[in-house]
Amino acid sequence: MSEYQPASRVTRIKESASVAAAARVRELKAQGRSIIDLTVGEPDFDTPDHIKRAAIQAIEAGETKYTSVTGTPELQAAILGHVEKRTGFRYVPQQLTIGGGAKQVIFTALMASLDEGDEVIIPAPYWVSYPDMVLANDGTPVIVPCGEDTGFKLTPEALQAAITPATKWLILNAPSNPTGAVYAPAELDGLGAVLARHPQVYVLTDEIYDEIYFGEGRISSLAAAAPMLRDRILMVNGVSKAYAMTGWRLGYGVGPADIIASINKLQSQISSCPSSISQAAAAAALAGDQSFVRESVEVYRARRDAVVAGLNAVAGLSCRSPEGAFYAYVNCTGVVGKTTPSGARIDDDQDFVLYLLDAASVAVIPGSAYGLGPYFRISFATSLETINAGVEAIDKAVRALN
Repeated sequence: MSEYQPASRVTRIKESASVAAAARVRELKAQGRSIIDLTVGEPDFDTPDHIKRAAIQAIEAGETKYTSVTGTPELQAAILGHVEKRTGFRYVPQQLTIGGGAKQVIFTALMASLDEGDEVIIPAPYWVSYPDMVLANDGTPVIVPCGEDTGFKLTPEALQAAITPATKWLILNAPSNPTGAVYAPAELDGLGAVLARHPQVYVLTDEIYDEIYFGEGRISSLAAAAPMLRDRILMVNGVSKAYAMTGWRLGYGVGPADIIASINKLQSQISSCPSSISQAAAAAALAGDQSFVRESVEVYRARRDAVVAGLNAVAGLSCRSPEGAFYAYVNCTGVVGKTTPSGARIDDDQDFVLYLLDAASVAVIPGSAYGLGPYFRISFATSLETINAGVEAIDKAVRALN
């Protein structure tokens, strides 16, 4: 038997750091370790009852067959209505794609549009999957560091410097995973002015956390701030985060009809359509009672405040207050160079995260996985009790450093 050789697209990517961290936590728990898990990027709430009832009713009504690649009419109406409220623009079903989660929509969008040599601008810190998705689809990720001095946000100057004739996409994620950063309308207007000068560049806006926003009113979108770019913006979203539906696997993209047609052509050959039951649930989520979203955001706000206050009180750590999502990106520069009680030196955020897991039984994710260190990401999509216990354990571990 010949030895199996994976395709090159597999060998040039790595496993998702967040998936690997979650797997490591499960492994340690199975060994009997009590771990304070602050890695999880999903709500700890249950899916609201009215959404679950919609799924049950769909099953009982026999809505268990294939649907159109672009979804049921009910889901189409719910998505397009939601997007119109969000942007002020009316889209049609030919500008809509749905998939098994927003993650799949992003992947198929890149698959449908990238050829070898095409560049994709990715501001860092970035969601861990973006660079590997680009690599898997023959593209070249162009990483643009966006430091704390700019609020972890891409500036017009940095964007202009990164664009080349080979640039195909800019990926913009706000509220951001991992920093919770949000762009103000004026900041989006500045980015839009640069993009207007480069008509070959499309923009993929990952808006999966758009409902988890701690500011006043609704979060701004690039499509609304720079309407002249509307024909070049693919907005990707889903129901996982806002409605506590991560396991339902339903995401969508809305944008230019030509790009959407290419994505749907691929989707027809990949999985035909997402689960008809998940579609019924998602339609109920987007078109139904939104009180769960408002109430959960207030819970996240209280948790955010506890995380930020607690970690800023730890010597050697500092933490900006995130404007959205449910993550804090913690600067750990102040502990780099110190030594653990066993004499091991902490040279970077990876060392510090491993030290926290070993010495404090606290699991977080190193900032190097997101393209910018020395930081670590902490999720506050968990109870206040867990958060407070985690902060206390981190503080104790830092105090033990030499």
